[in-house]
Amino acid sequence: MFYHALKYVLLGPLLRLLFRPRIEGLHHVPDGGAAIVAGNHLSFADHFLMPAVLHRRITFLAKAEYFTGPGLRGRLVAAFFRSAGQIPVDRSGREAGAAAIREGLGVLARGELLGIYPEGTRSHDGRLYKGKVGVATMALTAGVPVVPCAMIGTFEAQPPGRLLPRPRPVTIRFGAPLDFSRYTGLEDEKAVLRAVTDEIMYAVMTLSGQVYVDRYAAVVKAEEDAGAPPAKRPRRFLGRPRR
Repeated sequence: MFYHALKYVLLGPLLRLLFRPRIEGLHHVPDGGAAIVAGNHLSFADHFLMPAVLHRRITFLAKAEYFTGPGLRGRLVAAFFRSAGQIPVDRSGREAGAAAIREGLGVLARGELLGIYPEGTRSHDGRLYKGKVGVATMALTAGVPVVPCAMIGTFEAQPPGRLLPRPRPVTIRFGAPLDFSRYTGLEDEKAVLRAVTDEIMYAVMTLSGQVYVDRYAAVVKAEEDAGAPPAKRPRRFLGRPRR
């Protein structure tokens, strides 16, 4: 009830007024059945804009920090995410990835839409970073299509560190579903998981037009915070990933 109240009464109309979202390719999102929507992650606003434009309910795997913040603000944020049906995922420790996959597969087993950001964190500079293979593991294990999605303009509207967004138009672009049924039974093969993930990230990059960095965002951000020089220059995919 709270999810639909947010979407249609409380938050949805406000988001449409602030961002005037242009929606492209919405017909690519299946009307029914389990599927993964995999997108780039540029802003805190992404969590709310994508659900606001989808006809179906979508459940995101949200970082556990959103549910454990201190003080009144932390409790309000936690209550908001829980009421909206989002799932907390602990990103620390060796079991973090396995826990996220279990939670995601549970959503897909119910025939629902699962939202995931393969980069694992928000981009701190607007570029697109290497995807983690959890999205591939879930897609192959559950045997579901992956719909690539690009958020365009949300970084400029609310970059990391900015509390309130700037009103400005954004674009939400969905691509054709990616079918990985040719890899059925190979979900434990590391090379296959990497190839599937790279294909998903290539599709997202094509939709978003971002510069691609073949390194994990969290690693690059930690190095920059420590004052280390970048290990690699950013690059775009030179061609389609191997199939």
